[in-house]
Amino acid sequence: MGRVSLTRLLGWLSIAVVATITFFVSACSSADAVDDAGRLRIVATTSIVGDVAAQIGGDSVYLSIFLPIGIDPHTFDPTPQDVATLSAAEIVFINGVELEAFIEPLLDNIEATVVIVAVSEGLELIEFGDHSGNDADPHVWLDPNNVIYWTEIIERVLSQHNPTNAEQYATNAAAYRAELDSLDDWIETELEPLEPHQRKLVTDHASLAYFAHRYNFEIVGSIVPGYSSIAEPSAQDLAELQDAILELNAKAIFVGSTVNHTLAARLAEDTGIQLVALYTGSLSKPDGPAGTYLDYMQYNVEAIKAALQ
Repeated sequence: MGRVSLTRLLGWLSIAVVATITFFVSACSSADAVDDAGRLRIVATTSIVGDVAAQIGGDSVYLSIFLPIGIDPHTFDPTPQDVATLSAAEIVFINGVELEAFIEPLLDNIEATVVIVAVSEGLELIEFGDHSGNDADPHVWLDPNNVIYWTEIIERVLSQHNPTNAEQYATNAAAYRAELDSLDDWIETELEPLEPHQRKLVTDHASLAYFAHRYNFEIVGSIVPGYSSIAEPSAQDLAELQDAILELNAKAIFVGSTVNHTLAARLAEDTGIQLVALYTGSLSKPDGPAGTYLDYMQYNVEAIKAALQ
């Protein structure tokens, strides 16, 4: 395990104290999990998971998004105040696959009073290199078919906790699944003009594996050799990637909107290819180009197609 800064360690200690206090308060009143309108209080760790939960829960849930819009989940430091958001919920929907490692201490403290649901649990995961076990790519949502799987889990869990609205959840989930099916068909049609030699992706970190697998792209490489954007590449890693870009005639480096672009910009300049921003770990603000998951995928597909044609 890497070194932890003193500031971060003190932060986690203060969070642990607050979490302990909040545990006892939450245990005394299970009614806190429902708001004044009788809606389930639910938390989603990311804006992407939250949007899917909102499509299914509709007006019968009170939804909070834990991770602020535009923040990299790999680098986010929660504050003691964030504990109250988690502890006031009845259900916390997380992506899983170690994406939420940044709040594991919080989840450990609230586990006895709040139901924690990993929406990606049970999916077939893509692993990094020759590794196995926990070294799996958490960016499962880049394939809409995996999000369809999420809808089944979210519908089931909401129905278990609020049977009165189960029929509405089922209706909402079915309608949203139809939209996701249509999205998947649209992506295939939209990308059809790209020839095999054009379907080569270079990324800032390993975030597009599920997209590449679903839509027949080749991952040339990533600047950060792993699924976390906070890892650091070696000089040899960068040299090998530069050689691969030139050899395979890659057209662009795709970078996430929430990560630092310095290394990617330097590599793009050295190889003479363009730098293209995508939304990866977060939606945009509601009035932005990727305010919903459907908009997010459409924006990314159009950006990828335009860069590679």
